[in-house]
Amino acid sequence: MPGTRKLGRATDVRMAMLRGLVTYFLEHGRIETTVTRAKEVRSLAEKYITIAKTPTLANKRLALAFITKEDVVKKLFDEIAPLYVTRNGGYTRIVRTGPRRGDGAEMAILELVVEEKATKKEKTASKPRATRNRKREVAVEAPAAVEEEMAEEAVVEEVVVEEVATQDVVIEEAAE
Repeated sequence: MPGTRKLGRATDVRMAMLRGLVTYFLEHGRIETTVTRAKEVRSLAEKYITIAKTPTLANKRLALAFITKEDVVKKLFDEIAPLYVTRNGGYTRIVRTGPRRGDGAEMAILELVVEEKATKKEKTASKPRATRNRKREVAVEAPAAVEEEMAEEAVVEEVVVEEVATQDVVIEEAAE
């Protein structure tokens, strides 16, 4: 539930900080902060992405009441939310980056998940099945490819031999 971490601040200061972090995160798609702040921003950002998936006037007003920039709300409703229409939650990911120099606070990068995971049917449809016949076809194709490469090398060798021969002729003529 959002708002359960106090983050060492009074309520009004904490909410102002979180509003700013959520606005910046939705504007840029990525933010580096401490792990506890990232977890808090994640829950709030996912809440507003879910709200933006149904673009009604009431939902836009809800978002405008929390997010501090109007152009970020427009981006949220027009660009970000349509990417996640078929996805039920899990719009963000937290990647831990290690301790911060100075105070050793655990840092993390919070970013929007962009790629769509393919379903099992799509994965199996895109990969050709490796059957016994398929293995034989690959085995038959391999020697043909090797033969083509050898033929190309032979042509290159012939060209090199011809160039060397013409250079020898030029050198002999110059010597005479």
